[in-house]
Amino acid sequence: MSGLVVVGDSLLDRDVDGQVRRLAPDAPAPVLDEESSVDRPGGAALAALLAVGHGHQVSLVTALADDAGGARLAELLAAAGVTVYPLRAYGRTPEKIRLRGSGQVLLRLDRGGAHAGRPAPIGPRDPALDAIRSATVVLASDYGRGLLGEERLRETLCGVSAPLVWDPHQRGPAAVPNARLVTPNEAELRTLAGLGSDGPRLALAARGAERLRQRWRAGAVAVTMGGDGALLSHAGPTPLVVPAPVRADGDSCGAGDQFAAAAATALAEGALVSEAVQSAVAEAAAYVCSGGPASVLADVSPSAHRSPSAAAPRDVEPAQQGREEAGALVAQVRARGGTVVATGGCFDLLHAGHVATLQAARRLGDCLVVCLNSDSSVAALKGPDRPLVNQADRARLLAALGCVDAVVIFDERTPHAVLSWLRPDVWVKGGDYADGGAPTSMGGVVGSGIALPEAELVRRWGGQTVIVPYLAGRSTSRLVAAARTRAKGDTGE
Repeated sequence: MSGLVVVGDSLLDRDVDGQVRRLAPDAPAPVLDEESSVDRPGGAALAALLAVGHGHQVSLVTALADDAGGARLAELLAAAGVTVYPLRAYGRTPEKIRLRGSGQVLLRLDRGGAHAGRPAPIGPRDPALDAIRSATVVLASDYGRGLLGEERLRETLCGVSAPLVWDPHQRGPAAVPNARLVTPNEAELRTLAGLGSDGPRLALAARGAERLRQRWRAGAVAVTMGGDGALLSHAGPTPLVVPAPVRADGDSCGAGDQFAAAAATALAEGALVSEAVQSAVAEAAAYVCSGGPASVLADVSPSAHRSPSAAAPRDVEPAQQGREEAGALVAQVRARGGTVVATGGCFDLLHAGHVATLQAARRLGDCLVVCLNSDSSVAALKGPDRPLVNQADRARLLAALGCVDAVVIFDERTPHAVLSWLRPDVWVKGGDYADGGAPTSMGGVVGSGIALPEAELVRRWGGQTVIVPYLAGRSTSRLVAAARTRAKGDTGE
C-alpha cells in the first residue's frame, strides 16, 4: 500500500523578510532591506508536507517543471520524507513570493503566469497511477493549474476504493463522484455552488454545502470558515457546526491545506467523517497558533532556510556546493533534448576503479553529474576516521576529469534528496555492488537480481538505473588497509 497519497498542483513559495526604514527616492514606495528568505513547498506540496507531520507515509503525485523551481521543490520534499511521483509540466514552476516587513506582508509577487505548471498528458502506465490505486487514503489538492482535470488521472481517482478527500479550487474542475469529503472555504463555496453573498453567514454556508454535495455526488462537504471553525453537511438538511477550540491569530497561509491533510489522515485511521472534521478543525487552529508554515519548515532541512547576510563561502557549505553550475548544465542539456547521466559516491582516494566507472557512465549520455558525499556524510557511512581527503579536494579532483561535467556535494547518508532535485535520465552505479552491498570479485560482471536502493526513486520520473563494469580489486578501503599494513611494517609494530 502507498499510505496517504496527495494528488494536485504544486507551487514554490518564498517568504522574504526584512525591515522598512525609508521610502524609495524615485517613487512613494517603501524600501525593504532583505534580512532572510525561506523557500517552502506550496499548494499540494505543502499539503503533503503537512501530512508527514501526522506520522503517515506520504506520497505526492504532482507536475514538476524542469527548472530551478521544480528542482528546489523536489529537494525540499525529499528532505522532508515525501515520496514524489513527478509528472511532466509545461512552462516554468509557479512561484509565490511574499515580501514581509516586521512580519507583515507588504506585497505578494507571483511568477510564472496562469499557465505555469500545466501538466503534460499522463501515460497509461505511469507509476503515479499505481501509487494512487494502492493508497490507503487519497487527498486531491486542487490549485487551479489543471492537473486534477487530466482525463487519465480522473479515471484513476474515480476507481479508488480508499477514502478520497477533495480540496477544491474556484478555477478547478468538479470533484470526481463519490468523494468521501469535499473541503471548500467560503469563497470557493460561493463560486462552486453558485451562491450569492446576501444572507446570514451560516445559512449561506449550509445551503451552499448541501447544494455542492448533491451536485458533485459527494459523501460530505465541510466548509472551512477561518477562525470560526467549519460547517459539515453530510446527512440531511441540518448541518454540523464545529467551532475552533481557540481563536487563532497568526499566519493562516496553508491552514486549508492543514485542514484537508488532517481530515484525510483521520479517515485513514478509521474515523467517521464528523470525527475527521472535528480533528481537522483542531489541527488547523493549532497550526495557525504555532506560526503557520514557518512551524512546519523548522525541521525539514538545513538548506530550507537561507540568510543572504550570513551566507557561507561555497567550500564550507556542502549542501549548496555545485548546485548552481549543475542546474544550469542540466537545463542546457535538456533544452536540446539530451540525456542527463548521474552517478554518486564518496570517491575518497580517487583510483582507477573510480575512473573506469566514471568514463563508462559518461558514455551513456550527454553530460555526467557526480553526486559526492560530503565529509559529514562519509564519516556517518565509513566511520570517524574517514574521509582521508576533504570534500573540497575530492570535488576538485573529480571536476578535473574530462568525463565529469559537474559535481554536486550532498550531506545526507543517501543521495535520494539530491537525486530528487537533479532527476537524471540515467543513474549509474559501478559493478562493485552485489546483493547486500558487498563488493563483487567477479571482474566487473555482476549477477542479475541486484536491487539498488535508488532504483525505485529514479523510476518515478521515468529514469533508468544501470550498473556499469568495474575494475576488480580496486577499492578505497583496500588501499587504506594496505597503506596501514605497510606503515605498521615500517615501524616494526
